[in-house]
Amino acid sequence: MRRTTRATPSPSPATERRTVIPRFLASALLAGFLAGLAVTLLQPFTTAPLIMQAEAYEHAAAAPASGTPHAHDHAQGEDSGWKPSGGMERLIFTALANVITGVGFGFLLVASFALWNGKANGRTGVIWGMAGFAVFTLAPSLGLAPELPTTQAAGLMARQTWWILTAAATAAGLWLLVFPRKPLAAAAGIAAIALPHIIGAPHPHGFSTQIPPELAAQFAAASIVTSAVFWACLGWLAGALYGRDSAAESRSSGAPDRPRYRAAS
Repeated sequence: MRRTTRATPSPSPATERRTVIPRFLASALLAGFLAGLAVTLLQPFTTAPLIMQAEAYEHAAAAPASGTPHAHDHAQGEDSGWKPSGGMERLIFTALANVITGVGFGFLLVASFALWNGKANGRTGVIWGMAGFAVFTLAPSLGLAPELPTTQAAGLMARQTWWILTAAATAAGLWLLVFPRKPLAAAAGIAAIALPHIIGAPHPHGFSTQIPPELAAQFAAASIVTSAVFWACLGWLAGALYGRDSAAESRSSGAPDRPRYRAAS
């Protein structure tokens, strides 16, 4: 009778899942971090100079009134809140905000890949990234264009409510247009996308700003283009990293099971 010896057991499915989940989380973290750094390097050439010009207009408008005691006290009250100073401090806090935003949206994209259960790669990641751009930037910008920090706007709560409604309706509408592939679902998707714009975005009753309209228009266009680059980078990175980890998982799970016993010589 041939003797047998116990071979090394293969990892359990629970152990493999515990290994795979951190890899996917790491993909979202790395994609968000790199996309945040990329947009930080781009902003000094797109939106940052326009913000500095708007601040210069604001300071020039406030200078004539700064000689009166009342205006001086009012200015001190407005500047009492902390904000990063110019130069390196502003760059660091801008980069931090961009990275946090990138990581958050990176988790959203990776979760979408997992729920979609498709083969993600850099190309499909860019498509998903452009969908995110349409949901979170393009559709809301049709009603509430990106505004310079010194521009007068409607109430914060009203703007946030409309923005959330628009993003949710656009996401639902795109899903109905792409996945069910039925005429009724497509019609419902178009209606969902149009609904927030039919309701209308909140706007102030009057505008009082020293910023030229041309500068505000340039900032809105630059912000939208910068956001498109951010979403394209994030989608490509998230798709490529997720695809790499998915391929590694498939190779691991698709390998033939090792025999539990083998014949001893």
